[in-house]
Amino acid sequence: MRRKVIAPSVLAASLLLVIPASAASAGPGAPGIGDPYYPASGNGGYDVSHYDLRLQYQPATDLLEGTATLLTTAKQDLSRFNLDFGLKVSEVRVNGAKAKFATSGTQELEVTPAQPLQKGKQASVVVKYAGKPSEFKVDGWSAWQRTPDGGIAAQEPDSAAWWFPSNDHPLDKATFDVSVNVPDGTQAISNGVLQSQSSRLGWTRYNWRSNKPQATYLATLAIGKFDITTDKTASGLPVLNAYSKDLGDNDGAARASVERTTEVAEWLEGVFGPYPFNALGGYVPNVPSGFALETQTRPFYSPRQFANGANVSVVVHELAHQWYGDSVSVDNWKDIWVNEGFARYSQWLWSEKEGEGTAQELADWTYASRPADDPFWQVKPGDPGAENQFHGAVYDRGAIAIQALRNEIGDEKFFKILKGWPTERAYGNAKVGDFVRYAEKISGKPLAQLFETWLYTPGKPAFAPPATAKTPGARSQAPAKPAVEPKSWKKIAATNTLHEH
Repeated sequence: MRRKVIAPSVLAASLLLVIPASAASAGPGAPGIGDPYYPASGNGGYDVSHYDLRLQYQPATDLLEGTATLLTTAKQDLSRFNLDFGLKVSEVRVNGAKAKFATSGTQELEVTPAQPLQKGKQASVVVKYAGKPSEFKVDGWSAWQRTPDGGIAAQEPDSAAWWFPSNDHPLDKATFDVSVNVPDGTQAISNGVLQSQSSRLGWTRYNWRSNKPQATYLATLAIGKFDITTDKTASGLPVLNAYSKDLGDNDGAARASVERTTEVAEWLEGVFGPYPFNALGGYVPNVPSGFALETQTRPFYSPRQFANGANVSVVVHELAHQWYGDSVSVDNWKDIWVNEGFARYSQWLWSEKEGEGTAQELADWTYASRPADDPFWQVKPGDPGAENQFHGAVYDRGAIAIQALRNEIGDEKFFKILKGWPTERAYGNAKVGDFVRYAEKISGKPLAQLFETWLYTPGKPAFAPPATAKTPGARSQAPAKPAVEPKSWKKIAATNTLHEH
């Protein structure tokens, strides 16, 4: 047999004819999305539009098996890309073809597709995996809590890596389908609406759908034995609340609080505008933690939140996040005030509505309760640093900043801003500066210095009482009075551990 010899130059020219131009220019996506607080969080090079998670969990052994399908779009020509994930992977396919994969760092899954991904083209990524989430730790901590009858995934700023591969940063939101198979007699709860439920051969499968963009840390999974209550709002939204059957003495207070979810959400619609999602609810599992979290459509509450009796204020806080934090999410984690300042302020507004202390009285008391040399005043809510992301100053000084805004521009424009901002930014992301510019646009006032003082300048600022003059533009001030502890203060203070994870 004679072999035809092809000159190297001819071979190279022929290869250029069959290899897409994008393949030649393709490069790896960044291992992080660029967040200054968490450089390893998220990934560069692609966006995820949808997660389809098909899971099976055995409570007795904590074994989670899964197949995750991600619908992605390349933002550049990609030769390789990363996913954030901590469990053991057995296979990855990209556009149906087997892909090479490797792990690096604490939670990086590096995927090399058989063919580079072209910029602007949609690709499917299928990851098959299995493992025990409770055995995966990052710097000694876990976002997975085992319970006597199951397990819970709920944590901030990271929780996805314990149960599904993702682009784990709020900048890349997606819709979710979560299908979970569990032993008969056990329930599986996730975000959104329960689409269907079926049983076969000793197992029950629950299919959940969250149909609006959702940050990965806001995806939740709760498996165990729950008492479940269901209802519908006046507008027809399904409401589902769930309580572990072994909450002990906290059971009654938990139910007395979370069962007011519909009432609180309807009130918040009057403050922040139409509720942005397809379902309401909350769940209280039997966990030893003390925090609560605004997991989208179905907030997570630790039983300890109700150790001193019912506390509707914590429900107000987590439901306020559905607008401020979930629908409008941080651009980077340094923008956490966009979430927490407004959720705390919503508690002050609820107190005002309930006649237990006005927002001004709560601001005055909060301001007066800490002397100028308290380290509290050194934390900058607008950029607190990763170590202070959930510091009390982000909540309380952050809420005083909002009251200072209200005093500066008056109630009419203030409440117009509170309602307009979540509508204008619905399902997106925002920086602190974006809110400042929006507030200036709506109020017609320069506000940069006010926010610079309250959010970015260390030290205890001066806090003037609101203007009381009737003449537009006049700035006569109410006489200063000693701050008095509002009736709601202790209830609100009891929620200060909300995000102490």
